[in-house]
Amino acid sequence: MTASTESLRKLIAPVRYVLWDLDGPLCRLFAGHPAGEIARGLVRKIDALGLGGSLTPAERERRDPHALLLRVAALHPDGDPVGELEEWLTGQELAAVPGARPTPYADPLIRTWAAVGAVSAVTTNNAARVAAAYLETRGLAGCFSALYGRTRDLALMKPHPHALLRALTALGADPSRALMIGDSPSDCAAARRAGVPFLGYARNEEKAAALLAAGASPAAVVDDLSLVRTALLTSGAGRAS
Repeated sequence: MTASTESLRKLIAPVRYVLWDLDGPLCRLFAGHPAGEIARGLVRKIDALGLGGSLTPAERERRDPHALLLRVAALHPDGDPVGELEEWLTGQELAAVPGARPTPYADPLIRTWAAVGAVSAVTTNNAARVAAAYLETRGLAGCFSALYGRTRDLALMKPHPHALLRALTALGADPSRALMIGDSPSDCAAARRAGVPFLGYARNEEKAAALLAAGASPAAVVDDLSLVRTALLTSGAGRAS
């Protein structure tokens, strides 16, 4: 399932501000440094800090390091070890940048949006410096006006709209003229809570089903960003105002 060109044109035409998630729509951050390996390393780190009892056997097998970090933070919200875990994870994300693979057609889409005057920002659950490092590797840093990522207050990670709201404020953006591009239910929820229209990128049917279950419109889910670029080029999108 993928949105039609006409539905994408309608979605894109009013857009003057684009809020991108990092891992998924912009790139596969962990293509060369798998998230499962990082999650196993994080479990070892959690154990070394004496917090291993916080995790159930099922949680210890999770391949999502963000979910593990959030689980420990929920049980130990005021503990210094959580900050240490967050910093360790940031280091792993930075180590993943050289092996990251750009999402097909993401780079030309970003440059096209910049060419028609749209203003872009990154709003991610990864660390902002990870987003900055990735964009530098692609020569795209100049296409982005703001980068907002994970803070030490992990409760502000998406689905909380904190990063999106900060970006909207920094850009002086009307939420109705913005667009969040994400690939996860948490992205969809954050966009809804921020009052921002949402475009889902789903590289497989499982991702698409999760986005639709989270409330994303079938008319705003794509499996190919080239479709978005085609719609943008034919939508009459103008300059930011």
